[in-house]
Amino acid sequence: MENFNEKFKPLSFDQEAEEMLKPLSFDHDQSIQEDFVPIARTISNDIKNKESNFVFFFGTSESGKSVILSSMLYYLKSHAGVLRPKLGTPNTKEANVLLSDFFENIRQGILPGRSTRDQVTRLDLVFEPNNKSKKVVPIDLTFLETSGENHNEIRRGGSYHSSIESFLNANVPITFIIVTSYESAHKEDSVINEFLDELERKGKNMKSVNAVLVISKWDKSGRMDVESAEELEGFISERLPMTAQRINTYGLSKSYYTIGSVQNAVGQERVNLLNLSTAEVLSKWLYRSITGYDLDYEGTFWERLKFSFTS
Repeated sequence: MENFNEKFKPLSFDQEAEEMLKPLSFDHDQSIQEDFVPIARTISNDIKNKESNFVFFFGTSESGKSVILSSMLYYLKSHAGVLRPKLGTPNTKEANVLLSDFFENIRQGILPGRSTRDQVTRLDLVFEPNNKSKKVVPIDLTFLETSGENHNEIRRGGSYHSSIESFLNANVPITFIIVTSYESAHKEDSVINEFLDELERKGKNMKSVNAVLVISKWDKSGRMDVESAEELEGFISERLPMTAQRINTYGLSKSYYTIGSVQNAVGQERVNLLNLSTAEVLSKWLYRSITGYDLDYEGTFWERLKFSFTS
């Protein structure tokens, strides 16, 4: 896993809460002039909290985006530090509800439900690592997850819903997590390339963009890991030949993902053995790609000396 990780380079549900159009309020005791037209409050499409680090999940229906998101958040909160909703954001209450659902369900083996079409699930969070080094700093993370049905809309030159367009067009730092599953990767080579084309049309320089290709549901292969980096390379080259060319040409990262052992019981898939090893790898890659430091960075010489006296 270490050798594989060295190759890495460096979720308001929905769009910004729209304010309802409301006329100016008047005192009921005063008469309203018939020749006076009140001004409606303007709906703003501006992306707020631009200083955050945005993480955008791409993947068609049932690719496993929500599972990856929930397990990454669970790993960060249960093993790597404190993860909490960012105060002062429009979706603080909703973020608390979604996080509670994620964390309660994952320990019961319940997989996340499907995302709602035509809206962006947005989570504005603060992550504070438990690493004592001053180099390993807290960061703001804004996770964006969308319905796979919306991603299918870009096939054959189609366009995204405006709720997604607003984020892709915004001048904000975005990390792209491109997800396709072990079972359906061979069907999605074209749409992944259409997504990368879309990013280039929006002015994203693919040679400098922060992105990773993730093959989800790797447990469907019969294994929880890969025997070697070559096995993953071979799978991507065979099932996703066009994507493999883009990934290799631009030097983008790639990984596989599993949440553990999943069984189908009474028509519903449930996790009966939770595995967070790939959640750890992807979470550490994300942190390092944003900050330039490892989550488990040992610190400077003086920090290590200080830690030895306090531990």
